[in-house]
Amino acid sequence: MNPITMKLVVDDLILQALREDITFEDVSTASVCPTARPATVELIAKADGIIAGLDVFARTFELLDSQSSVLFDVADGDEVHAGDHVGQVRGDARVLLSGERVALNYLQRMSGIATYTHRMAAALEGTKTVLVDTRKTTPGMRVFEKAAVEIGGGSNHRYNLSTAVMLKDNHIDAAGGVTRAIEMARAHASFTTTVEIECENLDMVREAVEAGADIIMFDNMTHDDMAAAIELIAGRAKTECSGNVDASNIRALADLGVDFISSGALTHSAPILDLSLKHLRLLDGK
Repeated sequence: MNPITMKLVVDDLILQALREDITFEDVSTASVCPTARPATVELIAKADGIIAGLDVFARTFELLDSQSSVLFDVADGDEVHAGDHVGQVRGDARVLLSGERVALNYLQRMSGIATYTHRMAAALEGTKTVLVDTRKTTPGMRVFEKAAVEIGGGSNHRYNLSTAVMLKDNHIDAAGGVTRAIEMARAHASFTTTVEIECENLDMVREAVEAGADIIMFDNMTHDDMAAAIELIAGRAKTECSGNVDASNIRALADLGVDFISSGALTHSAPILDLSLKHLRLLDGK
């Protein structure tokens, strides 16, 4: 993750997570380690997958104690297997024990998303279609989850409501129709802002392309209707399909020739990658 992003955005989020886990003291650690003790602990993979979030993992310990350090055997995006030694954390034993769960929560979650994204992106090899995520992220975790999608081989859709126009069914209803919604978006947003609109049938697609949408999303349309829509658009707008995308149908969607496939499951349904901190060793021999 970009060092500037880390300090401006991510540090506050990690500190919030640490405060959630340690309200006034770590009672367990204070019981067995009342004073500073130099130590190491090993980061071990317990399942096969793609690693993502190593910088966030390390930063968690650094925020507890700037003297903490982590030596990794892998890099973000690398494949690991159950039993692999992923890295070693060195520092005050109290910091290693107190930061363990938060650091692992980030690393396991991000690695799980990267692993699932990698599997989905592999199904698109040889096509022009780009796999993108959505805003269906865990509150407070978006920056981490979207970074994990990129590490896994996917791309990011808009980051939030301020970065692009996305006109969904309720926006269209509020505006009074497809054409009017696009016209109002063009009048309000900067000329640099992309206007995307969600369409549920061919009539909406026809109206959207004539109104000059930049991207037209096919929302839960049938395979045949999407094929007809792509032919109707004829390159006048980028195309995106969304809705119930999984490993069983993603290749068939790409073979239609759609430009983007968006999947909320990349972030809301990916299981964690099981990782563990084991074998804590005190370095002073006491």
